[in-house]
Amino acid sequence: MRLIDTHLHLIDRSVTGHAWTHRVPALQRDFPLEEALALYGGRVAGAIFMEVAATDWVAESRWVAGLIREGRLLGQIANCRPETDEGFAAWLEEGPSLGVVGYRRILHEDVAEDVSLSDTFRENVRRIGRAGFPFDVNVLGRTLWLARDLARACPDVRFVLDHCGTPDIAGGGREEWERGLREVAACPNVCVKISGISAYAGPEERTEAALRPWIETVLEAFGADRAVWGSDWPVVNLGAGLPGWLDITEAVLGRLSPDEAAAIGWRNAERIYGVRLPAES
Repeated sequence: MRLIDTHLHLIDRSVTGHAWTHRVPALQRDFPLEEALALYGGRVAGAIFMEVAATDWVAESRWVAGLIREGRLLGQIANCRPETDEGFAAWLEEGPSLGVVGYRRILHEDVAEDVSLSDTFRENVRRIGRAGFPFDVNVLGRTLWLARDLARACPDVRFVLDHCGTPDIAGGGREEWERGLREVAACPNVCVKISGISAYAGPEERTEAALRPWIETVLEAFGADRAVWGSDWPVVNLGAGLPGWLDITEAVLGRLSPDEAAAIGWRNAERIYGVRLPAES
C-alpha cells in the first residue's frame, strides 16, 4: 500500500518557537525528519511538511525549503496570516521558491475563532486559490460551521479539512460533529484528511475497531475521491503513535477496493497538492 503523508510536523527549536506545542509536555523536544522516516518503517512513500504555527513561521518555511530542495520532502503546507494584508502578497509570491504546495491558518489556537469571518481573511484565502494552492482548514468538531461558511464564501478555492473535522471522540461529541461534517462535505470544493483522530480518543479507543466507525462516517460523507491521509506526527504520539496509526490505516484501507485505497493513500494527494511520488521500482 502506497501512502503520501500530507501532515508531517517537524520541530527544530533552534530554528523557531512553536506556539501550541509549549502547552504539551510530550512535545517539548525536537522532532527531526530522520525520526519520522524511521517510524514510517518503509510504509510511507513520501511526505509533505505541515506548518507548526511557529512563532517565526517565515523562518520555519525557509528551513523546510532546504529539506525539499534536498529531495527529502515532497513539499510543504506553509503558515499564513490571511487576516491581515500586511506582507501577505509578498509571502504568497515567495511560496513557489520554498516548495509550498498549500497554506494553512489554524482557526482554534492562539487566534479568535471567528477570524475567518472577516472580509480580509476571505479575500486573502481567495488569493491563495487564484494562485493555484489549496487551503487546509483546521477547526474543532463544534466549530465545523466555520469551515462550511468559509468554503461557501470561497467556492473557487480547494479546501482540505484537517483531522476528519477534529471530533471529540473522548468526550462523546459524535452527533454535533457528524452533523457539521456532513454540512462541510456538501461543499464540493472541500476534501477531508484522514489524520489526527487517535489523539482525540480515550486510551481504550485508540484501536482500529474503535476508530473505524468514525473514519467510515467521514468516507461515507466525502467519498474516497475527496480524501487524503496524514500522520499528524508527532501529535499522533498523544494517541496511537505513528506505527500504531499506520497499522490502523492499513486495516481501514484494506477493507476498501484497491482503487479507493490508492486514491486515499496517494493519488488524491498528488492531485490536490500537485506533488509527485517517484515511480515504483
